[in-house]
Order: sequence, then C-alpha cells, then structure tokens
Amino acid sequence: MKKSFSIFLSFVLLFMLALTGCGGGEKSAGGEKAGEKILRVNNSTEPGSLHPARAQGTHDSWPMRHLFVGLTMKEEGGKIVPAMAEKWDISPDKKKYTFHLRDGLKWSNGDPLTAHDFEYAWKYVLNPSTPSDYAWILYYIDGAQQYNESKEKDPQKLKALEDKVGVKALDDKTLEVKLKNPTPFFEELVSFYTYFPIDKKVQEQNPNWANDAKTFVSNGPFKLVEWQHKSHLKMAKNENYFEKDRIKLDGIHWTMVEDENTAWQSFRSGDYDLLYPLPSDVIGQLKSSNSPEFKSAIQFATYFYRFNTTKKPFNNKKVRLALTLAIDRNTITQNVTQGGEKPAFGYVGPGAKEPSGKEFQEVSGNFFKEDVALAKRLLAEGLKEEGMTSMPKFTILYNTLDAHKRIAEAIQEMWRKNLGLKVGLENVEFQVKIDREHKLDYDVSRSGWIADYTDPMTMLEMFTSYSKQNDTGWKNKEYDALIDQAQKAADQAKRMELMHKAEKILMDEMPIMPIYFYAMPYAVKENVTGVYTVPDEYPVMKYADKK
Repeated sequence: MKKSFSIFLSFVLLFMLALTGCGGGEKSAGGEKAGEKILRVNNSTEPGSLHPARAQGTHDSWPMRHLFVGLTMKEEGGKIVPAMAEKWDISPDKKKYTFHLRDGLKWSNGDPLTAHDFEYAWKYVLNPSTPSDYAWILYYIDGAQQYNESKEKDPQKLKALEDKVGVKALDDKTLEVKLKNPTPFFEELVSFYTYFPIDKKVQEQNPNWANDAKTFVSNGPFKLVEWQHKSHLKMAKNENYFEKDRIKLDGIHWTMVEDENTAWQSFRSGDYDLLYPLPSDVIGQLKSSNSPEFKSAIQFATYFYRFNTTKKPFNNKKVRLALTLAIDRNTITQNVTQGGEKPAFGYVGPGAKEPSGKEFQEVSGNFFKEDVALAKRLLAEGLKEEGMTSMPKFTILYNTLDAHKRIAEAIQEMWRKNLGLKVGLENVEFQVKIDREHKLDYDVSRSGWIADYTDPMTMLEMFTSYSKQNDTGWKNKEYDALIDQAQKAADQAKRMELMHKAEKILMDEMPIMPIYFYAMPYAVKENVTGVYTVPDEYPVMKYADKK
C-alpha cells in the first residue's frame, strides 16, 4: 500500500509540475506571465489623481498619458496628429473648431465614446464645484472663465452659464468648440490631459471611479488593472483602443520608489526596463562611459524656486532679487545635476519658436546676471524697507528626491557663504509639497514647470492672478493685462512682443528664482525599442516593444 501511495503521489507531483510549466501559468519575479511583454518603470511617487479633471503634476500625467488620449495626440518630435478626432474644420476667423470623431470609438469598458463625453468632461472641469486646479487651461473657450469663476448659487442661473460655454456636441460624432480669441496652439492644446474625455455614464454613476482600478475607465492604449496605492500601478493593453494594432506591449507596470539610488540599483538588477529620473552622479558616469543605455532629450521646462510673496521679507522684491543673484548656476548644472541642463537667467526656456524661426528664449536673452556684491546691497536695502535688521532663518521646501536635496544643499551653502543666511531644509512627498504650495504654507519652495504645449504662453500664463498654479501670492495687473492682450492678438509677432514684455515684468518682480532649463536624461535597456520623447512630456512608451 505504501508503495502504491508513493507511486500515486509521484504522478500527482509530476502533473502539478507540468501544469506550472505550461503556457500562461509561469510568472516572472516582476509578476508578469511568461511570454508577456511588460515594460517595468518607476513613477517615483503616488499619483495625486488619475482623473483628467483633477490631475496637476507629472506624477499624475506620466501614467495618465498612457491611459487616455484626447482629440489629438503627439507623435515623435512633437508632431500633432489626429487621435479621437479623425479631422477638424477651422472657421475663417479661427475662433470656431469643428472636430469630427472616428467611427466605432469605445471606452475600455465597452461603452461607446461620443462627442457628448468630451462636452461633458470639459464642462465638468469648469464646474465651480469641481476641485480642478487646471480649469484655467480651458479659459481659451468662450464662456469658460465666466462659468468656472462664478459664485452663483442659483442652480438655474449656474446652468445658464454652463450652457454659454462654447463647447457643444452637435451629434455623437461632432464636437463644436468656440474660442474667445484665435488660439494658434489650440490643436496642440486639445492633446493635453485636462482636455481628455471622461465616460459621462460612469462619472454620473460613480463620482469616485478614478480612485480604484476595478472601476477605472479610460480610452487610451492601456487600461488600469491594478492600483496598490503608494506601491504600484499595473496597466494592460486596451483592446478597445482605436490604434490597438500599433501597441506591442501587453502592459506597463509602474512602481512608486521615491529614492533615485534605490531605483537605480533596481534598474541595474534588471527590475526596470526604463528609468527616469536618474541620480545625478549616475548621469555623469553614464555620459562619460558612453553607455548605450543612456539617453538624453531636450525638454521645454524650467527648474526654479518659488518665493512666498505674502510672507515677510519675501514680499520685498529686493530681497527676492538678492537671493536670485547670490547663487552660482553653473556650479549647480556642472557639478550637481550633470544632465546637460543650462543655467537659467530668465523663465521661458528653449522650446518655443518665434515666427522668424528663432527661439523665444534666444530673443529674450538674459534678464539678470549673478552678482554677490549687488545681492548684499539689495538684501540690506530690502530688509531695511521692511523694518528688519537681519534676515530671519527660513526654510527651503522640496519634494523627496536626491537631486532636489543636493540642489537645495548647494543653494543653502551659497546663501550661507555669500549672504550669511541661515537656511533650513524640509523634504516632503510630492503631493504634500503641491498641497502646501497651494496653501502658501512655505517660505521658499522647489518647483519645476514642464510646458503643456510648445508656446511661451504655457509658461507665462501660470503667473497670472487667476491661475491656480501661481502659488506665490504674487499679483500684477500690468502682467495680467499683457497676457490678456497676447491671448487676443491675432498677429503672431505682436503676441511674442507682448509675452516678452510680460516675462520682463516677471523677472523684474522675481516672485520666482529661475535656476536651470531642464534636459531629460533617462536610461532604457537595450532590448527596448520604440520609446520616444517630445519636449513637454516624460518618455512616451505606448509604442514601445521588448525584444
């Protein structure tokens, strides 16, 4: 009996081994099934939201751009191509766009995707009761700002304002958009994530659908299948995507590891296929060794510090200018970041072209130059004007990344050495930093701005008094007026002239301290192909493949 039982047990074990070894059952250390093409990347931190109306940072937008797509989208090099809209018509006065959607569009859950979803999504963003910090980016649409800024409590009157917003689904496949003024970058703007559609039926049935993978519905190349908050996201290929045949990956798996050095060790161990950002010392090593895994791209973005201008002595522009003049940007870019960044002596960086073909930044030139002696004099004058004899100790707030820490430490030392200041450092999670900036709960805060579209307006509009991304407390009527005039100007040369004047005011007042213009150094395994970059996004992986 014992012998018979042993033979039976052996057969059982062999059968189980056969099952685990055959197609579909075996899984790798990364959790994917054998034979699946899964791209593994790190998002650094937990997304604040993956809802198009509520997203506001790159920790949201990078994964979200792989889950959704708008009326248009960007191909390699930043070329705007049709996406949900197969074509569009523009009126002679360039103030009305009529988008014609493709046949047979579907959401990831199988629901039909129609022009009504776009109208609903955009008006949802603008609804005064929606907590959308990016609503202002829809203000190009006629009636959008009036509706979004309304304090109206009467439901009927509020509905009347909503009905006046210049976006309307004429039928399931036709979306009409009326603009306040000609907007030369509008075709690009509708590729931005705040302009993504949402499934009207899903939003009305479950307002919290975007918080859980089980209820998440999207229209992009991938769908969300797992979200372990503050741990990882898993995406799978969306079979309802309009270009599903171009998608070679079975999915993308994202982790949320804040420490760049830990993430880099994981990349070296083979746990990641692509990694961004990289530790600054690693960037230097990869560049010097000509590593085939190292890539670097141009990015239309600026790294800067915000000043809380509602708080003494940062309310004084001489103090702000003194702090700006007292740091050495070349030391930061050459010895700290090491990724090909360029010192910034203005706010708008390379990436936006003038009608002449020249870079807007090149025409602007430098608005200031570093000068420690002048910084000392301005600091003394500014403090005296505020009735202060010395600069109180203050703190630099930054989100948890080694690069931000090293930059903050370098600036802390420069301000100590050059101006004799006592400066503290405080690191917090990215979403916490954003929340505190919105509340003006900081002294000086690390910030960066990646362009939403390739026009100087994407950088400059943020510091208008109505922008919910300003986060400095600074307001200037003349600046607002110049931005308003630039938005209304049909003549492109005139638009650029007005924006140059606006940037000059921003740099004269200095509510922010430009530090450098970004580059985008990242690492990708040699067996990964099809990843591309555009100046205003992180690496695009939707068409990637793994050999």
